[in-house]
Amino acid sequence: MRLTKKTHACIRLEKDGQTLVIDPGTFSEQDAAVGADVILVTHEHLDHFNEDRLRAALEANPAAGIWTLRSVAEKISAAFPGRVHTVGHGDTFSAAGFDVQVHGELHAVIHPDIPRITNVGYLVDGSVFHPGDALTVPDHPVETLMIPVQAPWNKISEVIDYVREVKPRRAIDIHDALLTDLARPIYDSQIGSLGGAEHGRLSPGEATDL
Repeated sequence: MRLTKKTHACIRLEKDGQTLVIDPGTFSEQDAAVGADVILVTHEHLDHFNEDRLRAALEANPAAGIWTLRSVAEKISAAFPGRVHTVGHGDTFSAAGFDVQVHGELHAVIHPDIPRITNVGYLVDGSVFHPGDALTVPDHPVETLMIPVQAPWNKISEVIDYVREVKPRRAIDIHDALLTDLARPIYDSQIGSLGGAEHGRLSPGEATDL
């Protein structure tokens, strides 16, 4: 399976001529989801969900479908009947040759005064886990963990402990659009030396084979 990093929280996974895209949000490229056969959205925040990007993908590929939680599905399902599927914690499904497990229920706490919204993570082919905006630990071994390295709701110690708890073979950065180049070596050093897993990051458009 080939993983391509897009800007911020969006990734593309490709295998056997099929493409799965997770979280093509407003911070991601305009065409981040175009060409996808399967699109997964973790939650409704704009840096993970952009309706125009989803519409562009579904219009470009009449066979493409979206799997997401109810709050996102309600915003787009009327325009694409039968192509938007609602999922929640514990669900499993197969689409375009990808097997997906859904883990998690709530967004991480940003501040106690801000109500928490629903957030789900996706484990693809029992291998790659994208948690969205939460530090969800799947009840399944994870080969490649996408780690949200910088957000209003986390700090680096929590990210390091998250990698330690999940125990993946490798951890790859996401949720990094607000992280400056000046800070990146610090994150690389601390997560790499303390997380207990191979740590890497990809520039937008860069890919790696898993």
